[in-house]
Amino acid sequence: MSRSLTRDDILPMADYVKIRLEKRRALVALKRNRQIHVGPHVTVTFECWDSMWYQVQEMLYIEKGGDEQLADELTAYGPMVPNGHELVATLMFEIDEPARRARILGSLGGVEETIALTFAGHEVKAVSEEDVDRTTADGKTSAVHFLHFPFTAAQIEAFRKPSTQVLFVVAHANYQHMAVLPEATRESLSTDFD
Repeated sequence: MSRSLTRDDILPMADYVKIRLEKRRALVALKRNRQIHVGPHVTVTFECWDSMWYQVQEMLYIEKGGDEQLADELTAYGPMVPNGHELVATLMFEIDEPARRARILGSLGGVEETIALTFAGHEVKAVSEEDVDRTTADGKTSAVHFLHFPFTAAQIEAFRKPSTQVLFVVAHANYQHMAVLPEATRESLSTDFD
């Protein structure tokens, strides 16, 4: 369900500290049905209002930047809250060894343009956040991508049908992998639509 993240949603630090551990546990439980692995190196987390609220609160807690920082955090994370007719995801390439990570990321320029969700005869292509270019001039991609999947009304209807098989596809020439979303994940993501 569509809901924007605003300054009024953010708790004063003294109040947040009292519920921080409880909110962390709740977020871990929420993410169980909103996170998938695609191939050997990619983890995808589908974001929602709760995950972005927690992210902003945590950034304020850790960096202690106060009101000035709050505006920056809302600008950064507010767009990652689904708008009612999209899914939003953070995609991370997780490769521990630095030389190997550099080599793999160096071969994946433009990967963000090859990502889609496919289901019931539909394909919803990922659209990257436009805050920064995620591929450098020399063809190296970023380890983190912020992706929007804009849906039509017909696609939302098809996605919401119980037991619809949904594939998360990465079709880059150097990283061709897909994953089937578990039914619990499809069901959880269906709540992001108006």
